[in-house]
Amino acid sequence: MDNSVKHLLQRLIRRIPASMLKSTLDKWGRLTAENRKSLDFTQSKWTIAQELVSICEESELTVKHITELEMIYITENPNQGMWHTFQLVDPEDDAHSVELMQFKEQFKSHLSELKRNVSVKIKKHTDEAVWIRVAWGDGLSRPNHLKATYVVHYLQTPYVFVNALSSKHKPLLLQALTLSTKHQQIKAANLSGQKLTALRDLLMRQYQQVFPTKYPSPLPEKLRIEKVQAEASANRHRMAGETFGDGTLPALQSAVFQLETKFKDPTNEAMTQRDEPFICSVKFSSSNLLESLRHCAASGIASTPVTPLLSSIPLKGRNYFVITDNVPTA
Repeated sequence: MDNSVKHLLQRLIRRIPASMLKSTLDKWGRLTAENRKSLDFTQSKWTIAQELVSICEESELTVKHITELEMIYITENPNQGMWHTFQLVDPEDDAHSVELMQFKEQFKSHLSELKRNVSVKIKKHTDEAVWIRVAWGDGLSRPNHLKATYVVHYLQTPYVFVNALSSKHKPLLLQALTLSTKHQQIKAANLSGQKLTALRDLLMRQYQQVFPTKYPSPLPEKLRIEKVQAEASANRHRMAGETFGDGTLPALQSAVFQLETKFKDPTNEAMTQRDEPFICSVKFSSSNLLESLRHCAASGIASTPVTPLLSSIPLKGRNYFVITDNVPTA
């Protein structure tokens, strides 16, 4: 075991919370019962890491085995780092028939053709998600396992979630994904965040939704309530529910609205004739942005009905929007 593999293992052990370390190592299955008994999990992380390095060296474990341990931890604790979403478009006629083994072979083959010295590990998770770990090498150098890219894709869906992808490797990865899933193109879905589960639930509509109808739904029975404030409160709650749903919402953490507009002032010809638009960005942040927006609408802090800018977040499954001038066409 060379120094780079030792460093990978030590960093991984420090990364795994102490309360999860024993169970994660058990799921790994690379340690003997005697090895597991010899570990004292009350010791410091540094001491445990050193002991594990010695055990792994004696067992002749390689970088392949260490990356297996990393994938076990990451797949069960995905809400870390920054995840970006992409959408596959223009599927070929047989795109729906792509199975796991076929996808594995095609993805590895296409990526290897596009990039030398790349290490790929693919694993299917219990929720049917296909997890991909890619370690990139440069030139003649070996793959750098300390800066791996993670990809999550649900077969037969158009959505792909990517973590820790550099701009240098982005076109290579996206091309390999497009070809192996039998699509013509892939585009950014304008949705990102630290919580993978929230992004997945929002895009794949895996939460309780209430869709608005043309006519207002009847209010709960309020025959004895005469106060206008009570009627207004019921109306606000109904509108908030129609926009965001009534159940638990995906814990989206931010949304960005970017305004691009030209300067408009007939008295200032120099500024008006500028080709470049003025750009202003507004970012909303919260531990659970959708829940916060629903509460603001229901409590009267925000006006109802909810503005289309905010209701577009759950409706379109995005958290990045660019607003431009409406320029009339000739």
